[in-house]
Amino acid sequence: MMVHAAKGLLITCDIPMAQFIINYNASLPPSQKFIIHILDGTHLFVSSNVDGMIRSAIQEFREKNTYEKPA
Repeated sequence: MMVHAAKGLLITCDIPMAQFIINYNASLPPSQKFIIHILDGTHLFVSSNVDGMIRSAIQEFREKNTYEKPA
């Protein structure tokens, strides 16, 4: 039996946010994909060096999808 170890981050989030991260990962070229393993609907194991990139993508998404009442 061969053991494979990977250094990464465990992300715990709600299902819609997990789907956003999965779709974001799928939109990237193969060399930039960061999901190592989808554990379940609310847990993802990702490369350890992508936390800033994921946070930026989420912030950009939230800014584009925030309702502002017209003045």
